[in-house]
Amino acid sequence: MTLLDSIGMALLRRLDPEQAHGLALTALRLGAAPAPGLVTSARLRTTLAGLPLANPLGLAAGFDKNATALSGLSRAGFGFIEVGAATPRPQPGNPRPRLFRLPEDGAVINRFGFNNDGMEAIARRLETRPRDAVLGLNLGANKDSPDRARDYATVLERCGPWLDFATVNVSSPNTEKLRELQGKAALAELLAGVTETRDRLQNRPRLFLKIAPDLDRAALEDVAEVALASGIDGIVATNTTLARDGLRSASATEAGGLSGAPLFERSTQVLARLARLTRGRLPLIGVGGISNADDAYAKIRAGASAVQLYTALAYRGLSLVTEIAEGLDRLLARDGFDNVAQAVGASTEDWT
Repeated sequence: MTLLDSIGMALLRRLDPEQAHGLALTALRLGAAPAPGLVTSARLRTTLAGLPLANPLGLAAGFDKNATALSGLSRAGFGFIEVGAATPRPQPGNPRPRLFRLPEDGAVINRFGFNNDGMEAIARRLETRPRDAVLGLNLGANKDSPDRARDYATVLERCGPWLDFATVNVSSPNTEKLRELQGKAALAELLAGVTETRDRLQNRPRLFLKIAPDLDRAALEDVAEVALASGIDGIVATNTTLARDGLRSASATEAGGLSGAPLFERSTQVLARLARLTRGRLPLIGVGGISNADDAYAKIRAGASAVQLYTALAYRGLSLVTEIAEGLDRLLARDGFDNVAQAVGASTEDWT
């Protein structure tokens, strides 16, 4: 971490977490945040469902919910960026406070509840997106929607023409009964509607599915079966967890989804199981608890073609992206891999 990053992070940590998040987005939007630049190499360049990536490090959804800082984020060193989640109509989300730091655990709990400006405002921002970035949108459903499955297709239809990929988010724990859409029959019906919409779009963005880390083995088998049959392009593993094992911080009992370091093992186990179930037929994106190059490398070796970061950035700043990319390049070279794709799934057995 640079001195500037250290000073900036120290100041942000004095603020309420959601205020600090908003200030960081404002700095990115105004070009006032550090722009680490892109780290790439022959070893780091790869593809994700056919999308060319300069490196396999992505920004997870939730950081820029409303697509307000696309230009700044495109200069932050990520190989790809995911914004959102977006819902058809604007919604305020859950009452504040709804974001809690757990510094002793390197974690965060949030219960935002899909707060966002709605698809119309977000679509207008996507229209002027940076063309040199690989950009995706997390799709959500309105809390009071009479047809949540239809909401996902509605957002994709409106925003899809400006996207490289879209992610169906049925795994947020902060919208009541949303995770029920991960059930076999409900998921198959939902994905049928979304893939039909995707196939009507001229640019045909890639379509991913984001799952929870709290699925048991039988439920995960059902998800894999439905995903493989649906025509989607990949799976994001995983979202936040409802588990609270071993936490030490004062806010550990707050309701919401837990992200950060405590999620790493749980999410990586799900990722490895999914890799074995899908046997390379769908690319996987590893998310959950990545805070250094070793973590990113472990996700890749467990079966991830690419990874995403979020919570660790709240503690370490954007310079972490450069640090992880450079460290990952060194780890690949150490182990004799000419390209990161060669390391994908190299050690799924370590996570049985």
